[in-house]
Amino acid sequence: MIRVILPPHLRTLAHVGSEVQVDVQGPITQRSVLDALEARYPMLRGTIRDHDTQQRRAFLRFFACEEDLSHQPPDAPLPDAIASGKEPFIVIGAIAGG
Repeated sequence: MIRVILPPHLRTLAHVGSEVQVDVQGPITQRSVLDALEARYPMLRGTIRDHDTQQRRAFLRFFACEEDLSHQPPDAPLPDAIASGKEPFIVIGAIAGG
């Protein structure tokens, strides 16, 4: 099981706590984790990635093992600590303004 931490606005939408667990089949990548997350919580479809392009939404960032993975290829393998469930995959809502 992969642990995923969601930002408050997505927790509210999905009616979950700060951390959820998803079962991912095959290689553990950003794409496979997000696919599993959206399959389990369909109300999140289109909120993390664009419906058509599947690109990350501009005001969300992805972190794993204290590393920003937001600009990494979506099919690049995630660290072993994520795959083993030792560390969570973190989705953070960015804040804009001035």
